[in-house]
Amino acid sequence: MANNILVVDDERLIVKGIKFSLEQDSMMVDAAYDGEEALNLVRTKEYDLIVLDVMLPKVDGLQVCQQIREFSQVPIIMVTAKGDDMDKIMGLEYGADDYITKPFNILELKARIKAILRRSVRKMSPSEQMAEKSLQYSGLKLDLESRRVFVNNKETNLTAKEFDLLELFMENKGRVYSREALLNTVWGYDYPGDVRTVDVHVRRLREKVEQNPSDPKYIHTKWGVGYYFG
Repeated sequence: MANNILVVDDERLIVKGIKFSLEQDSMMVDAAYDGEEALNLVRTKEYDLIVLDVMLPKVDGLQVCQQIREFSQVPIIMVTAKGDDMDKIMGLEYGADDYITKPFNILELKARIKAILRRSVRKMSPSEQMAEKSLQYSGLKLDLESRRVFVNNKETNLTAKEFDLLELFMENKGRVYSREALLNTVWGYDYPGDVRTVDVHVRRLREKVEQNPSDPKYIHTKWGVGYYFG
């Protein structure tokens, strides 16, 4: 089935170029030119991924991302101004899965879209499907089939990448992962971002599953090395 993509940008020429390029790869593309229009579309239609510009009329992209995360875990790629690190960080804090800076190469954007789409659906072998469908540890439970997370029997909403990180940690309890290893494993070797992405996601994950994020029970830091679970 074709993937449904929503492109949100007030620069119509940029939207037209992205739409044309993605449609060449048999994707279905909708367009929105302001934040309100984007939110209305996401509430009425299911998308596989959203390309979301930060600078938008009516409702800015960061607010759009934050509001979408209140009811959907659809993957989001934020588009930020060149060199604006704060927008990148805030985008990740508000639940974006990735970011790209303007001006960007359309081939790079397509590569990121395809990488996220490949990883947004968990592919299980027959033997995996026969295996246990959940992971549990000291009040923390992951339902692998529905991709739901419960902390002390209370559900908490994670983004796709947060869930992937937690699943990797729980499946490999005690194993220390460097930031580079996490970036390569969860985001993929073709991901062009840097290790700060990992730090932001781990911090946000701790805020959602730890009772005291500054003194974590589950996700620990091995100083100078990386992160581990247990």
